[in-house]
Amino acid sequence: MNTSLSVLIVEDDPNVLLGCEQAMQLAGIPVLTAPSTEDALPHVGRDFAGVVVTDMRLPGADGLALLREARARDPELPVIMITGHGDVTLAVEAMRAGAYDFITKPFAPEHLVEVVRRALEKRSLTLEVAELRRRLERRNGVEAALVGRSPQVERVRRLVADVAGKAVDVLIHGETGTGKELVARCLHDLGPRARGNFVALNCGGLPDNLIDSELFGHEAGAFTGAQKRRVGKIEHASGGTLFLDEVESMPMGVQVKLLRVLQERVIERLGSNQAIPVDTRVVAATKDDLLAAANQQKFRADLYYRLNVVTIELPPLRERREDIPLLLEHFMLQAAHRHDLPLPEVAPEQLRRLMAHAWPGNVRELRNVADCLVLGIGRELVGSAPGEAIAPSLSEAVEAFERSLIADELRRQGGNLSRAAEALRVAKTTLHDKVRKYGLGG
Repeated sequence: MNTSLSVLIVEDDPNVLLGCEQAMQLAGIPVLTAPSTEDALPHVGRDFAGVVVTDMRLPGADGLALLREARARDPELPVIMITGHGDVTLAVEAMRAGAYDFITKPFAPEHLVEVVRRALEKRSLTLEVAELRRRLERRNGVEAALVGRSPQVERVRRLVADVAGKAVDVLIHGETGTGKELVARCLHDLGPRARGNFVALNCGGLPDNLIDSELFGHEAGAFTGAQKRRVGKIEHASGGTLFLDEVESMPMGVQVKLLRVLQERVIERLGSNQAIPVDTRVVAATKDDLLAAANQQKFRADLYYRLNVVTIELPPLRERREDIPLLLEHFMLQAAHRHDLPLPEVAPEQLRRLMAHAWPGNVRELRNVADCLVLGIGRELVGSAPGEAIAPSLSEAVEAFERSLIADELRRQGGNLSRAAEALRVAKTTLHDKVRKYGLGG
C-alpha cells in the first residue's frame, strides 16, 4: 500500500472522532479530521490521495450528501459509511449510492483499520492507473513504444534514438517475445525512412524454394507458376526498411545473395539479368548467437559481420522485473481500450506472483496475461507449464523489488538522493551504494 495516502474522518462526536483518529495513528495511517460535511468537502476532489470515512448522521448536510458530492467529484473515491444500529435502510441506500463499505456502531478499532486498509489499497491502484494514463498521454516517440524504467530499457531507447536516423544496417538480438519487431519499427518510424515502407519477412516461416522469390521478386515465366512479374520484399522496401526476422534460418544460398545486396545495393529479380538499384535499410533479428553459428559454419561469417554494424541487445523480462508493473498497466490500458471494457483491479498478491514469474515468453507473455485480465478470463494469471524456466530465488526477487522501489522514489523526488533517502528511511550513503549497485544513477 502507498504509505503517502491518508484517511479523512468526518465525525461530529469528539469521542468517536478521537477514537478513530488514534486507531489510524496506531496503524501508521496518516489521518485528517473534519466535524461536518461542509468542513470535509474542501479536502475532497479527484486528486485526493486517500479515502473518506464519514458518519451517516452529521450536523448540516448528512453523510449521504457527502457521499453523493464526493462521488460526483470523483466516482473512484472510496467512501466508508459509519451507521447506527438502526440505520439499516440508510446503509442500503448508501451502498446503492456507491459507498465502498459501511461499519455499524459500535465497532472495534481493528475492524475500522482493516476496512480502511482495503479501501486505501484500492485507492492506491486507482491513482497509479490515473498517473499511468497521464504518462501514456505524455509519451511520444521511442518512449511510447519501448515502455519501461529499467536501466536496460533506457539503454535500448538511447541506442534506438541514436541510430534511427543513421544509414546503417542493424542486428537485433533477443529471446522470443522480447519485442524485436517493435524495436525494428521504432528504428523505421523515428528516422527519415518513415516515409517509406516497413516490410517484414519471417525467414523461418517460408519454404526454402520460396524465400528467393519473396526477397528478390521474379519475372513472368521465371519458374513454374510464375505467371506475372512480382516485386520482391527488398525492392518494395526501397526508401524504407526491410525487417528480416529469424535471419538465422535463412538458407546459405540466399545468404550469399543478401550479402551482395548489402554490399552493392542492387538486386536482380529471378529470371532477369537487369540490376535494379535499391535504397533499403536492413534490420535483421535473431534469437541465436550468430557468431557461434558462423564458427560452426551454420551461418555465413561475412554476412554476420556485414549485418553486425550496430547490434541492439534486448533483455529478457526476467532481467528487468521492475518494468513488469508499468508494462502490465500499459498493456491493460491498451486491451481495455481495444475491447471497450473497464480496467480491472490487480490485487497486491497477484502482482507479487507476476513479479516472481519466470516469464519464458517474455513481454509477449505478459501482454497475453494483460488481455486475459481485462477480458476476465484466466484468473490464475501464470501457471507452471512443463519445461518452464525456474522462478527467481528469494534474493533475486528481493533485489528486483528493492530496485523498483528505489527507482520509483528517485523519480518522485526528481532524482534528489537526500530527499529519496529520507522518504525511504535509509542513510544517504546506503542509498547511494544501492543506486550504484542497481545502475540507477544515469
